[in-house]
Amino acid sequence: MSVHAFDDRLTELLPRLRRFALWLARDPHSADDLVQSTLERALSTRAGKREEGDLRAWLFRILYRQFLDARRRSQRYAWLLGRLREEDEAQWPSAEREALAQSALSAFAQLTSEQRNLLLWVTVEGLSYQQVAEILDVPIGTVMSRLSRARQAMRRHGDGEQPAPSLRLLK
Repeated sequence: MSVHAFDDRLTELLPRLRRFALWLARDPHSADDLVQSTLERALSTRAGKREEGDLRAWLFRILYRQFLDARRRSQRYAWLLGRLREEDEAQWPSAEREALAQSALSAFAQLTSEQRNLLLWVTVEGLSYQQVAEILDVPIGTVMSRLSRARQAMRRHGDGEQPAPSLRLLK
Protein backbone atom coordinates (compact mmCIF):
# COMPACT_ATOMS: atom_id res chain seq x y z
CA MET A 1 0.00 0.00 0.00
CA SER A 2 1.40 3.39 -0.93
CA VAL A 3 1.99 6.12 1.64
CA HIS A 4 -0.83 8.24 0.22
CA ALA A 5 -3.29 5.32 0.26
CA PHE A 6 -2.22 4.42 3.81
CA ASP A 7 -2.85 8.00 5.01
CA ASP A 8 -6.25 8.10 3.30
CA ARG A 9 -7.26 4.81 4.88
CA LEU A 10 -6.11 6.04 8.34
CA THR A 11 -8.17 9.20 7.93
CA GLU A 12 -11.15 7.09 6.96
CA LEU A 13 -10.80 4.88 10.05
CA LEU A 14 -10.27 7.69 12.60
CA PRO A 15 -13.96 8.04 13.63
CA ARG A 16 -14.21 4.29 14.24
CA LEU A 17 -10.99 4.27 16.24
CA ARG A 18 -12.16 7.22 18.33
CA ARG A 19 -15.55 5.61 18.96
CA PHE A 20 -13.89 2.39 20.14
CA ALA A 21 -11.39 4.31 22.28
CA LEU A 22 -14.23 6.31 23.83
CA TRP A 23 -16.07 3.11 24.64
CA LEU A 24 -12.93 1.65 26.29
CA ALA A 25 -11.72 4.72 28.15
CA ARG A 26 -15.11 6.27 29.05
CA ASP A 27 -13.48 9.69 28.91
CA PRO A 28 -13.13 11.90 25.79
CA HIS A 29 -9.67 13.17 26.71
CA SER A 30 -8.31 9.71 27.45
CA ALA A 31 -9.89 8.44 24.23
CA ASP A 32 -8.16 11.15 22.21
CA ASP A 33 -4.83 10.30 23.85
CA LEU A 34 -5.41 6.64 23.11
CA VAL A 35 -6.16 7.29 19.42
CA GLN A 36 -3.11 9.53 19.16
CA SER A 37 -0.80 6.92 20.67
CA THR A 38 -2.35 4.31 18.37
CA LEU A 39 -1.67 6.42 15.29
CA GLU A 40 1.88 7.12 16.45
CA ARG A 41 2.51 3.41 16.89
CA ALA A 42 0.89 2.59 13.53
CA LEU A 43 2.94 5.18 11.69
CA SER A 44 6.18 4.15 13.34
CA THR A 45 5.65 0.42 12.68
CA ARG A 46 3.98 0.71 9.27
CA ALA A 47 6.97 -0.93 7.61
CA GLY A 48 6.44 -4.08 9.72
CA LYS A 49 2.79 -4.47 8.74
CA ARG A 50 1.98 -7.20 6.27
CA GLU A 51 0.31 -6.03 3.06
CA GLU A 52 -2.29 -8.77 3.06
CA GLY A 53 -3.51 -8.03 6.60
CA ASP A 54 -6.61 -5.97 7.33
CA LEU A 55 -5.60 -2.41 8.27
CA ARG A 56 -8.70 -1.86 10.38
CA ALA A 57 -8.10 -4.99 12.48
CA TRP A 58 -4.43 -4.07 12.85
CA LEU A 59 -5.31 -0.57 14.11
CA PHE A 60 -7.95 -1.87 16.52
CA ARG A 61 -5.44 -4.39 17.86
CA ILE A 62 -2.88 -1.63 18.41
CA LEU A 63 -5.49 0.56 20.11
CA TYR A 64 -6.64 -2.23 22.39
CA ARG A 65 -3.08 -3.17 23.34
CA GLN A 66 -2.30 0.49 24.06
CA PHE A 67 -5.38 0.62 26.30
CA LEU A 68 -4.38 -2.54 28.19
CA ASP A 69 -0.80 -1.34 28.63
CA ALA A 70 -1.97 2.03 29.95
CA ARG A 71 -4.34 0.33 32.38
CA ARG A 72 -1.59 -1.97 33.67
CA ARG A 73 0.73 0.99 34.08
CA SER A 74 -1.91 2.94 36.00
CA GLN A 75 -2.58 -0.04 38.29
CA ARG A 76 1.14 -0.43 38.96
CA TYR A 77 1.43 3.30 39.57
CA ALA A 78 -1.54 3.26 41.97
CA TRP A 79 -0.01 0.29 43.79
CA LEU A 80 3.33 2.07 44.11
CA LEU A 81 1.64 5.22 45.38
CA GLY A 82 -0.24 3.15 47.90
CA ARG A 83 3.00 1.57 49.11
CA LEU A 84 4.69 4.94 49.38
CA ARG A 85 1.73 6.33 51.29
CA GLU A 86 1.87 3.36 53.72
CA GLU A 87 5.57 3.94 54.28
CA ASP A 88 5.00 7.65 54.89
CA GLU A 89 2.43 6.87 57.55
CA ALA A 90 4.78 4.42 59.22
CA GLN A 91 7.53 7.04 59.41
CA TRP A 92 5.45 9.43 61.49
CA PRO A 93 4.94 7.91 64.93
CA SER A 94 2.17 9.06 67.19
CA ALA A 95 2.86 11.31 70.15
CA GLU A 96 2.24 8.38 72.46
CA ARG A 97 4.81 6.21 70.67
CA GLU A 98 7.29 9.07 70.69
CA ALA A 99 6.84 9.53 74.46
CA LEU A 100 7.26 5.79 75.07
CA ALA A 101 10.40 5.69 72.96
CA GLN A 102 11.87 8.68 74.79
CA SER A 103 11.02 7.05 78.12
CA ALA A 104 12.70 3.80 77.08
CA LEU A 105 15.82 5.61 75.88
CA SER A 106 15.96 7.58 79.11
CA ALA A 107 15.61 4.40 81.17
CA PHE A 108 18.28 2.71 79.05
CA ALA A 109 20.67 5.62 79.62
CA GLN A 110 20.29 5.25 83.41
CA LEU A 111 21.50 1.64 83.40
CA THR A 112 25.10 0.74 84.17
CA SER A 113 27.32 0.18 81.16
CA GLU A 114 27.46 -3.58 81.92
CA GLN A 115 23.65 -3.78 81.91
CA ARG A 116 23.44 -1.74 78.69
CA ASN A 117 25.98 -4.00 77.01
CA LEU A 118 24.10 -7.14 78.05
CA LEU A 119 20.79 -5.78 76.75
CA LEU A 120 22.36 -4.65 73.47
CA TRP A 121 24.08 -7.96 72.85
CA VAL A 122 21.01 -10.08 73.56
CA THR A 123 18.13 -7.93 72.30
CA VAL A 124 19.67 -5.88 69.50
CA GLU A 125 22.50 -8.05 68.24
CA GLY A 126 20.62 -11.30 68.88
CA LEU A 127 23.50 -13.10 70.57
CA SER A 128 22.64 -16.20 72.57
CA TYR A 129 23.27 -16.38 76.30
CA GLN A 130 26.09 -18.84 75.61
CA GLN A 131 27.80 -16.41 73.21
CA VAL A 132 27.54 -13.57 75.74
CA ALA A 133 28.92 -15.87 78.44
CA GLU A 134 31.92 -16.60 76.22
CA ILE A 135 32.45 -12.88 75.54
CA LEU A 136 32.40 -12.05 79.28
CA ASP A 137 34.15 -15.29 80.27
CA VAL A 138 31.51 -16.06 82.91
CA PRO A 139 29.08 -18.98 83.38
CA ILE A 140 25.83 -18.86 81.43
CA GLY A 141 23.81 -18.69 84.67
CA THR A 142 25.61 -15.47 85.57
CA VAL A 143 24.66 -13.95 82.22
CA MET A 144 21.04 -14.95 82.75
CA SER A 145 20.84 -13.44 86.25
CA ARG A 146 22.61 -10.23 85.20
CA LEU A 147 20.30 -9.91 82.22
CA SER A 148 17.28 -10.43 84.45
CA ARG A 149 18.49 -7.69 86.79
CA ALA A 150 19.14 -5.38 83.82
CA ARG A 151 15.60 -5.91 82.53
CA GLN A 152 14.14 -5.27 85.99
CA ALA A 153 16.16 -2.07 86.31
CA MET A 154 15.00 -0.99 82.86
CA ARG A 155 11.35 -1.56 83.86
CA ARG A 156 11.82 0.34 87.14
CA HIS A 157 13.43 3.30 85.34
CA GLY A 158 10.71 3.20 82.69
CA ASP A 159 8.02 3.33 85.37
CA GLY A 160 9.71 6.32 86.96
CA GLU A 161 10.86 4.52 90.10
CA GLN A 162 14.18 5.54 91.56
CA PRO A 163 16.19 2.47 92.49
CA ALA A 164 17.06 2.34 96.14
CA PRO A 165 20.78 2.03 96.75
CA SER A 166 21.66 -1.46 97.83
CA LEU A 167 23.22 -1.54 101.28
CA ARG A 168 25.61 -4.22 102.30
CA LEU A 169 25.92 -5.39 105.81
CA LEU A 170 29.48 -5.53 106.94
CA LYS A 171 30.41 -7.81 109.79
